[in-house]
Amino acid sequence: MVQAKTWILTKHFEGSPKESDFELKVEELPEPKDGEVLLEAVFLSIDPYMRPFSAFRMKEGDVMIGTQVAKVIQSKNPAFAVGSHVVGRCGWRTHTVCDGTDLIPVMPEWPQDISLSLALGTIGMPGLTAVYGIEEVLGLKAGETLLVNAAAGAVGSVVGQIAKIKGCKVVGSAGSDAKVAFLKELGFDEAFNYKTIGSLEETLKKASPEGYDCFFENVGGPFSTVALQQMKDFGRIAVCGSISTYNDTTPQTGPYPQFTMIVKQLKMEGFMQSRWEHKHPETLKRLIGWVKEGKLQCREHTTKGFENMPAGFMGLLKGENIGKAIIAV
Repeated sequence: MVQAKTWILTKHFEGSPKESDFELKVEELPEPKDGEVLLEAVFLSIDPYMRPFSAFRMKEGDVMIGTQVAKVIQSKNPAFAVGSHVVGRCGWRTHTVCDGTDLIPVMPEWPQDISLSLALGTIGMPGLTAVYGIEEVLGLKAGETLLVNAAAGAVGSVVGQIAKIKGCKVVGSAGSDAKVAFLKELGFDEAFNYKTIGSLEETLKKASPEGYDCFFENVGGPFSTVALQQMKDFGRIAVCGSISTYNDTTPQTGPYPQFTMIVKQLKMEGFMQSRWEHKHPETLKRLIGWVKEGKLQCREHTTKGFENMPAGFMGLLKGENIGKAIIAV
């Protein structure tokens, strides 16, 4: 018998999550049956989507949703060898018994000098999101100008770097001077702290007086309203997230620049990386190649200890992380 620690949702969040909304529990797991495996978490992902998804996909008492890199420590499934690693949506758990459904083996060609934690970040869902948003949704071309908000996060930081690889001008917005410095290290042409500027409109105009061909949207709210006014005619917008609204107790309302959308003939499309799942193997190899070549820098915000998962999650929603937020078990 193996003891598994789990974090459960004790109360649906009202505004920002609180420590009292979570409870750490211990349960005994049965031995794996034929076709099953026993997994031990190595790294757990902390992502903004956990906040809105928990509101409509979870009941009080459920284990918190989430993805992890885990090691196979027992196996009665020939598809998964003991000692191999997988990425799975196992939630906030130290150990899991499952039948292997939806487990994704870490690719056998994974370089030994690259941490497996990157399978949750640059060489995982955030990296895939960045690639598909740029290539499939925006169709970003060399010489174009791209605006990225939440640019120092797991997705935004990769978006900006890939845009530079493709020969584009990149303007990034972030929430601290340290994050702005990080963006400049990554090669962003312009970067600013949206919390300290006097006028977002004037800052965007100064950063790119000619306007923006593309906008990779991670934030939502008032930022988007202002940013859309700065788009060029026939501009394209990829809507990936809306982190500014996730802790709201009631949906945000207010003016939406529909007339701007019409006059400028803008294209706006929401998306999730799972739409292009058939391309994942090829895309992950490209991401690994860029990392190995030094074209992609991978910053991680690591919180140590499974017991600190709620603190890491709450910190993410407050913007404490630079790069991908993970838990190292």
